[in-house]
Amino acid sequence: MSTPDRLAERFALKALVESCLVLEEGVAPLREIDLGMMAGAGIVPPPFARADQQGLDEVLAALERAAGEWGEAFEPPAILRRLVAQGRLGVKTGQGFFAYARPDAGFQERPVKLETRGSVAIAWLDRPPANSISPEAPDALEAVWRAVSASDTVRALVIASANPMLFCAGADIKAFTRMDESAGRDLARRMHGLLREMERSSVVTIAAVNAAALGGGNELAMACDFRIAARSASFGQPEIALGIIPGFGGTQRLARLVGPGRALELNLLGDPIDAFDAYELGLVNRVVEDHELLDTALAWGRRLAGQAPLAVGEIKSVSAAGDLDGGLEAEKEAFARVFGSADAREGISAFLQKRTPRFERR
Repeated sequence: MSTPDRLAERFALKALVESCLVLEEGVAPLREIDLGMMAGAGIVPPPFARADQQGLDEVLAALERAAGEWGEAFEPPAILRRLVAQGRLGVKTGQGFFAYARPDAGFQERPVKLETRGSVAIAWLDRPPANSISPEAPDALEAVWRAVSASDTVRALVIASANPMLFCAGADIKAFTRMDESAGRDLARRMHGLLREMERSSVVTIAAVNAAALGGGNELAMACDFRIAARSASFGQPEIALGIIPGFGGTQRLARLVGPGRALELNLLGDPIDAFDAYELGLVNRVVEDHELLDTALAWGRRLAGQAPLAVGEIKSVSAAGDLDGGLEAEKEAFARVFGSADAREGISAFLQKRTPRFERR
C-alpha cells in the first residue's frame, strides 16, 4: 500500500473509532454523527456509511491490524465487535450500522420495494431524494399492500426507509403545482382508501421511523398500528405553511393519538417534534437507538405475526370503530377545497421559491 493510501486508511479508521465512541457515550445518535461528519468535516461518505459499504467484518480486521501497528487508539470499538458477532456486516447482509433493502424479485426498481422475511415483510420507501408522496405513490404502496394481503405467510408489515437520512418528507410539492382541486381530491381519496384498508386488515403494520416523518410521511406512520422511532426521528404536519391542510388523515389520527389540544397545536403551528416528545405524547410506542431500529421493528413484527390472525383482525377492526370514517370524509372534502384555493397556490409557490408567502384568504 502506498504512503497516501496508508494515510487515508489511518484517517478513515480513526474517524470511525471516534464516531463509535461518540455513539457509545450517548453524545449523539448514529444519523446525526454521520451528518455532522459530512457537513462539518467534509468526510464523504461519512464513517458509518463508509464502514457499511466496505463490510464491517473487513473494517474490524483492518482495525485489529491497525491496533497492532499503531497502538490502542485504534482498538476496535465494542459496538463494531457486537454488530459483526450478530452477522450485521453492512450492505452485503442488509444490515450494519444502517439497514439496507434487499427487495423481492419484481420489486427491485419500484419506489416502494417489498422484502419478505418469513412471516414479516418490509415495505421500503425508496424515492430519492425525499421519499416524497407523489401522485403515483398510491400505485406503489398499493402494489406492495396487495402482495402482502395475498400472501399465505406474511402476518406483519414493517414500513421503513431505504434512505438512512430520511423517512418521508411528505407530499411531492412540485407535483402539487400541476394538480387542480379534482386531482387533489383523487389523491386524498386513494390514500385514505389504502390507509383505512391497512387499519382494518389482520396484517399488523409497524412504521420504523428513522428520521424526519413530515406531512404525508407522518400520516402514513400514524395509519400504522405501531410506530417505532429512532433517536434521530422527528414528526410533524407542516402543511399549514403551504396554505393547505393535512390530507391523508392528519386532522383525525393525530388527535386520536395525542389528544385534540396538542393535535391542534401541531397542525396549526406546523412545528416538528423529536422522538422523545413524540413518545411522551403517545405518538410513538418506543424510541430506540438508530442502529437498533429495524431489529426492534422486526422483533415486534415476528411476535405480532405469531398472534391469532382472526383475533388480531377483530381487535383492529373494533379499535378503529367510531366516527373516524366520518372525520376522514370531512378532511378529504376540506383538503380538496383548500387545495384549490389561491392561498394554496401562493403557499406552494412561495415554498418552491424559498420566500415568505402572502396569504389573502381566498
